[in-house]
Amino acid sequence: MKDTIEAVYQQWQQQAHLPADILLNLDQMKTDSDKQEDAFGTFLSFGTAGMRGILGAGTNRMNIFTVRQAAEGLASFMDTLDEATRKRGVAISFDSRYHSKEFAHESAKVLGYHHIPTFVFDDIRPTPELSFAVRHLHTYAGIMITASHNPKQYNGFKIYGQDGGQMPPKESDLITSYIRKNSDLFAIKVTPEQELREAKIMNLIGEDVDQAYLAKVKTVNIDLDLIKKVGANMKFVYTPLHGTGKVIARRALEEAGFKNYVVVPEQTIADPEFPTTPFPNPEFPQAFDLAKELGKKVEADVLIASDPDADRLGCAVRQPDGNYQLLSGNQIASVLLNYILTAKKNANELPANGTIVKSIVSTDLAVKIAASFGVATNNVLTGFKFIAEAIHHYETEHDHTFLFGFEESFGYLIKPFVRDKDAIQTVLLLAEVAAYYKSQGKTLYDGVQEMFKKYGYYAEKTIAKEFDGLDGKDKMAHIMSELRNNPLTELNGHKVTSHADYQSSELTDKDGSKSVISLPKSNVLKYWLDDETWVAVRPSGTEPKVKFYIEVVDKSQAAVDAKLKQHVDELDKLIAKLVNN
Repeated sequence: MKDTIEAVYQQWQQQAHLPADILLNLDQMKTDSDKQEDAFGTFLSFGTAGMRGILGAGTNRMNIFTVRQAAEGLASFMDTLDEATRKRGVAISFDSRYHSKEFAHESAKVLGYHHIPTFVFDDIRPTPELSFAVRHLHTYAGIMITASHNPKQYNGFKIYGQDGGQMPPKESDLITSYIRKNSDLFAIKVTPEQELREAKIMNLIGEDVDQAYLAKVKTVNIDLDLIKKVGANMKFVYTPLHGTGKVIARRALEEAGFKNYVVVPEQTIADPEFPTTPFPNPEFPQAFDLAKELGKKVEADVLIASDPDADRLGCAVRQPDGNYQLLSGNQIASVLLNYILTAKKNANELPANGTIVKSIVSTDLAVKIAASFGVATNNVLTGFKFIAEAIHHYETEHDHTFLFGFEESFGYLIKPFVRDKDAIQTVLLLAEVAAYYKSQGKTLYDGVQEMFKKYGYYAEKTIAKEFDGLDGKDKMAHIMSELRNNPLTELNGHKVTSHADYQSSELTDKDGSKSVISLPKSNVLKYWLDDETWVAVRPSGTEPKVKFYIEVVDKSQAAVDAKLKQHVDELDKLIAKLVNN
């Protein structure tokens, strides 16, 4: 193994015309066998969410050669399609990270060599706008160069299907097989960009798609009079966290009538260093530090942040003491859902076959809210592509009407003209919901408390255990295997009443009876306890982590906080045992 890694490393060193950053990185690991092993010991994994990794030299890194390999895989797959489908081409967008524009253009050059047309944004654009562009331009596929909310060392490559959702598993698996066939990264052919532009094979897009997307975004808001009366003067802070939201979110807010918001100036610079926050992720409190400072100065009611590719959104709400309380992704989703369904009911627009779609690790509070309006809930696997697939099914079969989709990890979709998480849509509706509560002398936080009083107090936590290095996958597999071989039977004195293994598609009840889970197979385990608590475990699809999710419910805030702490303490012990076993 060591000799093989050394040989691959030497092969890279001997290549002519390597980019300067690749040469520097190769030199930095010259005498470090551990770094060489991590960079050259394996290939970047390519799954249904695409690939994501650390920037640098190597087969296990994001660089122009691994990007070309991924683009070649897509091109080789598209070469098997009929000519009319091939000629629909591929839409390509990119975020503000290091090398994102370069990777986008390299992808177009690979596809162009196969005479596959590309439609490349002229500058950074959000992931949801790429999803929209695929649908709007009727392309066969889309590529988004982004590492979403990861730290600055990362970048990624995501492939979208013709419905604007991430490429379905069947096609994704075929693309992956073609990617693996092109193992010689330096043999992949590209056509010069100027040649492609002159032949109109590579085309630039931008404002034309922006205008079409913004026209659709205008349909998201519900009560335009409320925005005129309250929203226009409501003070709130928005930050794009150095990313793509700066391009389009501000235009969307202004066109919707929100005139009194302010942006965090330092974070409205598209900076791949993300200098103001180590984690440009609205799930993390640190991402709001500058927004809180500005919010206190201007007495903003709400702080809203989107991640660098503007698919996720988080918010914090001003409390009576002037400090800001962050809302969880589940709380944001629930307050949005409650507002949407209330508005539709009041307008007599609630469809008889209405349904919401959420992931299996997202809050059951949404289930209770939906049920109170006579609306069904469809639980799908984690990954917004499964929500997109459900929407496509509804539009094809006409058996349900999509009303809202979300994942607990701060991703929401209000209108299905996009088929992925959309922070641009969400910032507009969340601002409207904040204006709704302000019109009653309340805040978004008060709105969450009202739901808790009505449906029960919910609290949740996600514990992510990271496993770096070449043996990381083995450690993650070991944890899942241990849990399968020794299923959880109780936690903190509460019995497991049923558990699901989505890999074997089996749901096992407390009496041992089994039933079939009608979802695609996935490496996920979920347990339900006798006190309405549930626990789920899954390896991340994009990071070397195993995630443990827990949600509890009780009759008061104090009770639910105490229960969560007790359950998490016991779960921590279980995790420690699994990790050290």
